[in-house]
Amino acid sequence: MSHVVIRPKVLYVGTPVFLVATVNADGTANLAPASSYWALEQMLVLGLETDGQSARNLLERPELTVGFPHPELWPAVEKLADVTGRHPVPETKAARYRFEPDKLAVSGLSFEPSDLVAPPRVAECRLQFEARVRRATPGLGDYLMVEAEVVRVHADPAIVVPGTDHVDPRAWHPTIYSFRHYFDIGDEVGWRATSETAD
Repeated sequence: MSHVVIRPKVLYVGTPVFLVATVNADGTANLAPASSYWALEQMLVLGLETDGQSARNLLERPELTVGFPHPELWPAVEKLADVTGRHPVPETKAARYRFEPDKLAVSGLSFEPSDLVAPPRVAECRLQFEARVRRATPGLGDYLMVEAEVVRVHADPAIVVPGTDHVDPRAWHPTIYSFRHYFDIGDEVGWRATSETAD
């Protein structure tokens, strides 16, 4: 096998899409999609755009929910991809984003209350985490690295092994984001409009 040297614009080799809900200064909820994610036991590490409303909210009110949409929800995720809760829209986002305070109206999703944190959960997500920020590290380019401790997990019974606390990986289908395309496990379900390889 021979390889070629390349320099891709993005290195999203395949990470789960998630929806992060936070609380705005006026008490309303903000919702945004993201895909920079990894977990270590009960800790999450999330990458969020520094100039987004989610990052601002977490620095001021360090609670969040993380919902993992199943692949059929990729159009709702995509509808959220180019809107921001920041007003005015930051100059760095002005070319692509527009201000939209009502993310539920844009996406068609709905909220349900959380048990232990203030931000609501996305009702349509089959796997939902409630979490509290333990550390937020700015200065990583255009991103804020958020370390958050999960304090409660909610799961659709259909994805849980009966009688256990285990998510059934055969029943669970996260939406995977790979090089600006959305995938089910093994099957493509859509793509970002900015993809350079979309048909």
